[in-house]
Amino acid sequence: MPVLELLRPDHAPALLAFERENRAYFAASVPDRGDAYFDEFAARHRALLDEQENEGTIRFHVLVAEDGAILGRINLMDLADGAAELGYRIAESATGRGLATQGVLEVCRLAVDEYGLRRLYAKASPDNGASRAVLARVGFGAVGRETLKTGETAIAYELDLGGSFGRERSGTSS
Repeated sequence: MPVLELLRPDHAPALLAFERENRAYFAASVPDRGDAYFDEFAARHRALLDEQENEGTIRFHVLVAEDGAILGRINLMDLADGAAELGYRIAESATGRGLATQGVLEVCRLAVDEYGLRRLYAKASPDNGASRAVLARVGFGAVGRETLKTGETAIAYELDLGGSFGRERSGTSS
């Protein structure tokens, strides 16, 4: 069973492999990261870890398989005033096994127990049924539509954590 871990410097090689191996798969449902993302990966990884450590406005998590391969990312961005935006992606080879739901639920628990958050926001393309299903299973409710920077329309979601994702829901403790 994959383990959810807070992003660390030693995840870089596996994370880059994950992003490269799944680039075309992800680009079918979300805007492509572009060549610069891959060309400048090492510097970007260091910068994100610095931001995570020093500013506390992001919390990046990875789902790590027993062999060290990364199977998914579940990120919290723009942490402020008890809220954050949730984003996630799962490797094509790992879809259909409940990993997205499992990972998002665990990040919701961390959002309450570790990060003190009370509300999460998310966006999903109307065409991305799998992502919308994960959000619904976890308890997010659709609250409208937004126009993204790319000009595409996304469905906006919100989740009031209200303590329901603490230790009692997941049955785990830190």
